[in-house]
Amino acid sequence: MLATAQLQSNTPQATVAPSPNVREPASTKLGWLLAELEPTTLAGLDAVSLLNRFDTKFLLPESELGEILPALAQDYLVLEVGGRRLHHYRTLYFDTAGFDLYRRHHAGRIVRRKVRSRAYVDTGLSFFEVKAKDEQGRTVKHRLATDTLMTELNPEARALLKTYLPADERRVEPKLRNDFLRITLVGKACAERLTLDVGIQFDCDGRTAILPGAVIAEVKQSGADDGSPFVRMMRKAQRESTSVSKYCVGVALLVQGVEHDAFEEKLRAFERLARGASAG
Repeated sequence: MLATAQLQSNTPQATVAPSPNVREPASTKLGWLLAELEPTTLAGLDAVSLLNRFDTKFLLPESELGEILPALAQDYLVLEVGGRRLHHYRTLYFDTAGFDLYRRHHAGRIVRRKVRSRAYVDTGLSFFEVKAKDEQGRTVKHRLATDTLMTELNPEARALLKTYLPADERRVEPKLRNDFLRITLVGKACAERLTLDVGIQFDCDGRTAILPGAVIAEVKQSGADDGSPFVRMMRKAQRESTSVSKYCVGVALLVQGVEHDAFEEKLRAFERLARGASAG
């Protein structure tokens, strides 16, 4: 069993002090690699709105972005906002006092939910969301726009929870903050988004966990389609898709007294990526 304490002491994944700024990726080539892709705007991104979708995720080493991004230029546009193509996201996750939402995921329940407030730092947009996985494995998001990152529930947020959560899951409170940098790509010939998340870190009760060297790639489609250029690339490279939740990883790393056996394999995968980044 890989205990959280062992993970924190043996790898550079965690520190004991909060960090106010998200870590920049290690790759110095990332800026000019992104510059080679044709840009799209927020309006172009909104044309591929996927609040009800299938997700396919892959866990990759950050060092491979130098090969992956040029290969994607033919099939994808990159979101550019204010001259930036690498965007800062900040998320505050809510859960019950007993971490019931986390525990449902840990127990392998097919139907499960996350409650979060998310700020798109570079654009000034913020939303409060209920993100659910249904019986068919689809991801369905219900959200409302907010002025800033929501840290306390207002009447509109409580109404959203009442509509989409059972009564025993509505008494939620802030639990975990997550910061990361995202590259957002949009398919040129298919209604698909591909996000690449790097610089991933978590903050909880004054402690910080960092996932160096890791990329979480996620293909978002209205229907599961193996014709996705990125999925084809991953299959050709013999990479398997995976189920990984940033919220669950952060809780497993930083929250004492919750089980994380079901996520041990994922924690080991992040540990290997961290060691690879440190060796490089």
